[in-house]
Amino acid sequence: MTTRLDETDAVVTPDEADLAEREAAYEKFVWDNLPRNYAGNYLHGMLGMTGFRLVNAPTFLPAYLFAVSGSNSIVGLALALQQVGGIISPIFGATKVEHRKRLMPAAVWMGSLGRLAILGMALAGWFLSGQPLVWALLFFIFMFGVFMGAQRVVFSTLMAKVIPLQRRGRLQAWRNATGGLIAAILAWVAGRYFIEPNLFGNGYSTTFVFAFALTSAGLWALQILLKEPEPPTTRTQARFRDRLMDFPALVRQDPAYGFFLIMQMLATSARIATPFYILHVGQQVGADGATLGLLTFAFLGADTLSNLLWGYMGDKTGFRAVLVVSLIGWMGATVMLIYLHEPVQVFAAFALLGASLSGYMMASQTMILEFGTRDELPMRIAFSATAESITATAGPLIGGVVAEFYGYNTVFFASLGFLVAAFLILMTAVKEPRKRTRV
Repeated sequence: MTTRLDETDAVVTPDEADLAEREAAYEKFVWDNLPRNYAGNYLHGMLGMTGFRLVNAPTFLPAYLFAVSGSNSIVGLALALQQVGGIISPIFGATKVEHRKRLMPAAVWMGSLGRLAILGMALAGWFLSGQPLVWALLFFIFMFGVFMGAQRVVFSTLMAKVIPLQRRGRLQAWRNATGGLIAAILAWVAGRYFIEPNLFGNGYSTTFVFAFALTSAGLWALQILLKEPEPPTTRTQARFRDRLMDFPALVRQDPAYGFFLIMQMLATSARIATPFYILHVGQQVGADGATLGLLTFAFLGADTLSNLLWGYMGDKTGFRAVLVVSLIGWMGATVMLIYLHEPVQVFAAFALLGASLSGYMMASQTMILEFGTRDELPMRIAFSATAESITATAGPLIGGVVAEFYGYNTVFFASLGFLVAAFLILMTAVKEPRKRTRV
């Protein structure tokens, strides 16, 4: 039977009708299970990011590496190795999950291995010393980067599957805020009661064990609570090499994504200075355990409070505006650390740095979900993570050498240059994707 259509109508084929039904069922599943999936993602983020922040904050790990090695170059090498680990693993992780209807099993494996790397850092501190300790820490930091790069793809894709676009900002706001509050308090406790008295023979190892326990609890909560839908469509499985060749097509699909990648790489290059903030402060005002704890508290406390602003701002206006404000704050904090050396001023600079970096991380990781199509989401996240890791690899390594010969201020000025370039690309070439997103 045929149906007469006017010129504005379109023929709906059986396949299209079936796809529309599956899309509707998928959307209904997402909203019906939103409360428990929201709770699972919240607990995973709150507890998981608490522990990861203790490891990734620009205080404890750089100070620990410098204490056991006495070398700026080793500090830079360690941070570079972490980024090397994240160069290939995101794309590899994407090829392993983009064709799967269920992602949670892969998320558990990749998440668990990343957490074991933190435990390895802790055990190395208790059972090794001298040069073997340095080599062990470098190895576990590298493995931490490998598994964090892969899990970033899986967990970001998983969140995009179960949390609607208009709820992602506030979810991240509350989980980051409460997780940051716990991390800030624990940072002060770790500096004052773990590191200062060298609790259990190694205060840093004790801190890393707490980080391992918190991140593991978050993963268990997500595994128990999450109900994952099967997407209406998925890609067919492809070889790693073939997917690498698809990068130009991803950029052609959405040119704004290409400029976004350039902005990401420039901003990531600015992290050349990150591991040396605390070492610079150590030269200016000292950096004993209490000072480390206080500055980490400032960094994570500002992260905590600002996340509420970033999340709701992103939901309301889109995350491009969050990127703009965050980059301005990041530049301001770097200038403060160069020219202001009083304890209160340094505390304020670390607070501004924490707020700005948290805004940048939330905005860049959420905005990437809004370009292109849903089926290409894992690979889009992977390419962004790999692009960031490539630029972040050379940064700390070069920064360590530059700091060794020319001082920390030279590294900070180089960081400022990258931030200015990223800001200009953002303002002139990266448009807000929110209005044309179909996730």
